[in-house]
Amino acid sequence: MDLKSRLADPREPVFLYGTTPPRAGAPRQQVEAAAEKLAARLRGLPVHGIVVYDIQDESGRTSQPRPFPFTGTLDPRQYSALLRERTGLAPITYKALGNMDEAAWQAWLVESAQADLRLVSVVGRPTSGIKYPLALSRAVRLAAEHPARFTVGGVVIAERHNDERSEAARLLAKAVEGCGYFISQAVYHAPPTQRLLRDYLRDCRGAGIPPRRVVLTFAPCGREKTMAFMRWLGVNIAPETEGAILGAANPIAKTIEICRDNLRRILDQPYADQIPLGVNVESVSINRDEIDASVELVHSLREVLQAK
Repeated sequence: MDLKSRLADPREPVFLYGTTPPRAGAPRQQVEAAAEKLAARLRGLPVHGIVVYDIQDESGRTSQPRPFPFTGTLDPRQYSALLRERTGLAPITYKALGNMDEAAWQAWLVESAQADLRLVSVVGRPTSGIKYPLALSRAVRLAAEHPARFTVGGVVIAERHNDERSEAARLLAKAVEGCGYFISQAVYHAPPTQRLLRDYLRDCRGAGIPPRRVVLTFAPCGREKTMAFMRWLGVNIAPETEGAILGAANPIAKTIEICRDNLRRILDQPYADQIPLGVNVESVSINRDEIDASVELVHSLREVLQAK
């Protein structure tokens, strides 16, 4: 079954691996070497596709200083095509809209269709309160209605779901606009995701709309600097979780244990039989032990899914 069909079929499991393209301007040999290393890492792993992120400067989202300097990356479509060639796996390509207007977006869609990259996750802007030339909702609708028949996804952040702002309502609206699946921010605290999924199912039932696929992201984190970066990105890491990881004799093993426990907690709820879920394992680190841990995490979380 291809990834497009798998994402749409609530009976099928979905397991993904997320990666970031090499830095912009990297020599071709370096890019190809990075792709080959990742392909070697993925060989034999039980994943159905690769998520290729589009990194944007999010300094306007928070007043906190960025732990690492922002560095632009290679066009995610270029890396998606290379990884597809090296792995045989279908890529989901992220696209941050930035300051694109409708004409530029239409051109991007045409180019992506020509490259046969039709699984796309559309990312909005990190700074709210600013009027951009192309609204996220309009961009999603244009992609979903495009003759190339894109499968369009969106981002879900459970921590945004509260009494003042309903992320569940946003998911419903995005589904109406054309989103067929959602990929979450990294999960390090189960309760916000539990609450979001519970309310999302309730709202879907109220609207008479079937829930879309929600892919939950998990990432190993065994270093203080990695943790600081994830926090800066908006990942909810409780102080007691940070203490448990950094104070462990083997922080990497502890982080895998915590991710397993969070997935179990999320799946151990009534909504889990009604919402098609999935798992995405990503590595946000350049450190070898944390990258290796992402491979171990794939196997570990698959065991949790199979036991469900």
